[in-house]
Amino acid sequence: MASRRHSVDTLDILRMKPGIHPVVSCYLKLEPRDRARKKYLTKAKNRVKQLAYALPSMGWDKHGQEAIRADMARVVAYLADDARLPDAQGVAIFASEPLGLFEVRPLPRVHRSRLAVDRTPLVRELAASEAEFGRIFTVTLDRTTALIWEVTANQARMLQKVVSDVTRGMRYHAAGARGDSTGEHTFHNRIRDEKRRHLEAVARALFDLDRKSPGHQIVIAGPGNEAAALEPFLHNYVADRLIGFARLALKDARPAAVLQVTMDVKAEFARGAEAHHIEELAEGLGTGWAVNGVRETLNALSHGQVRLMLVRGEAVLAGFRSLKTGRLSTLARDLREDGQVMPTADVIDDAIEEALRQRVALDVIYDAEPAAAVDGLAGLLRFK
Repeated sequence: MASRRHSVDTLDILRMKPGIHPVVSCYLKLEPRDRARKKYLTKAKNRVKQLAYALPSMGWDKHGQEAIRADMARVVAYLADDARLPDAQGVAIFASEPLGLFEVRPLPRVHRSRLAVDRTPLVRELAASEAEFGRIFTVTLDRTTALIWEVTANQARMLQKVVSDVTRGMRYHAAGARGDSTGEHTFHNRIRDEKRRHLEAVARALFDLDRKSPGHQIVIAGPGNEAAALEPFLHNYVADRLIGFARLALKDARPAAVLQVTMDVKAEFARGAEAHHIEELAEGLGTGWAVNGVRETLNALSHGQVRLMLVRGEAVLAGFRSLKTGRLSTLARDLREDGQVMPTADVIDDAIEEALRQRVALDVIYDAEPAAAVDGLAGLLRFK
């Protein structure tokens, strides 16, 4: 069948049932550090080599293996042209030449770059991406004007504009004799009052929007220290969901720029959560409410015990999967009671897919210091 690209909406991909033909699923991180010197492409090629090496032991016949290799080549060819990449932090690609399928979907983030093959697209991360990102109110402001945006995984939409009347100019010019301290004091008081009234109006507008649609995280962006100046005026219900500040001039506050700074703030906020998760891991290991190590975490995952799975970002480890139950392990003997066992190229990637299936929270850690505490995989438990 000649290659063609279908325009398949997300729901159609989610509804695809397992068939006789293999489908290659590729999730790739496209953060700035991944784009530098096309590191993302090197990662993709390494994943292709690993999967190609493992194919003969994965149960695919010769025709299936040829189709998989052809689809992996199509994925790499697409990624080689960085001009075709979406302006997003991640991308998902689904390819199956026999099905006429080659779909590219931008994602707000990807937990980890991975490549897999199955009889249906691996779409759980695609399905979860928007729900995990949620909705964020981002305020962009200066001393006279504020724009309140609602930011989702794929777009920023301006909801409300707040404009305040202020004194033109920021410097005092004495009209009378020199040393008119009374007039200067009055002038600066008026400037402070105008700024306070403006910030109160912005905070009130944000609170009213939040009451209509509660639960949003909050980001504030502005030039210099303007963003931080709004925080003391926020209602407690809103301030509790403030996740960070960004620098962005109001004249530059266009949808794409607002989306980008919001993504950056959210990513920084997530890195802060990593330290807390590592602390929880250390405490949990001492009390029996956590496990550390790939084999131990996979065992807990198979029993539905894991509420949060920590993944060492660069870890790669071959393993095994039970064809009957889907259980995973680093050792085939752990799965013998299940019957037939199949080797898997990277049990870490398979664990991520299983965690997504169980709706387990994920934290994939790339920074060297916190990642050193995770022995490939670790899990915080919901029950012992």
